Amino acid sequence: MVLKGKGFWVAVVAIVVLAFGLTGCAGDGDGGNDKGQGQAGARIIGIDPGAGIMSATEKAIEEYNLNVALVEGSDATMTAALQDAINREEWIIVTGWSPHWKFSRWDLKYLEDPKGIFGGDETIETVARLGLAEDMPEVYALLEKFSWTDAEIGAVMAMNMEGGDPAENARIWVDENQALVQRWLPDEELASAEKGDVTILYVEWECATASTHVVKAVLEDLGYNVEVKSVAAALMWQGLAQGDGDFCTTAWLPLTHGQYLEEFGDQVDIVNTNYEGARIGLVVPSYVEIDSIEEINDNMDKFTY
Repeated sequence: MVLKGKGFWVAVVAIVVLAFGLTGCAGDGDGGNDKGQGQAGARIIGIDPGAGIMSATEKAIEEYNLNVALVEGSDATMTAALQDAINREEWIIVTGWSPHWKFSRWDLKYLEDPKGIFGGDETIETVARLGLAEDMPEVYALLEKFSWTDAEIGAVMAMNMEGGDPAENARIWVDENQALVQRWLPDEELASAEKGDVTILYVEWECATASTHVVKAVLEDLGYNVEVKSVAAALMWQGLAQGDGDFCTTAWLPLTHGQYLEEFGDQVDIVNTNYEGARIGLVVPSYVEIDSIEEINDNMDKFTY
């Protein structure tokens, strides 16, 4: 999701404080969008209900028999709640994933997951509709080469977090990082390929917003007319399977988007791994004095969110 500057944050934090801070976040789990056992104590501040990390968190609550409620929301409300808790030096648990700008802004840690509910490291894959390689060989060749590191994608996400239009930020980044961009470019013999309209599908996560607009900027430099469409994860995979979009750059596998790969895998083309070391799990500020999900229930009295 695109973050829109200080005014946006003030508004979001105010909403979160009203919703959580004034009540101490000690609910009974019977209201709103809370899921889980929901007795007095901790809540896990989550994101969109359709996200794979939310399903994994629901499973973790069950498998670890956690006495917590899972709160549905968005990436913006989750990070605003995290910011508010850190400002107060209070204990909080949020759903987390890497890459994400919050790890460069605050000192955070993943809780250990002995049962392996959240899986191990994931990769972020570029996925295309069937036939793209034949229809647009230059575009496909670029996607085969497109990959970057945590520092590189993190720089774009940080720019977006500070404000401004993601397309403009991507253009600035591309212009300032031509050495890397040149390594992505297809061989010169493909430059004569017929240009056309390209549609990129993406989910409004920071990493997806960053990579989508960077690739858009590079394709525009090659002469393509590029449209980006923000959709839910299920619709992104379905759209590629049906040919309603040309590709996406942020398919998280094998866990986060695993259900979609199972459903649509034979109808799409997995082009390339563009980011390694992606991860999902439960995240707390580093000052929180537990290191494992198994320790949550024994420390319920310390959580104020």
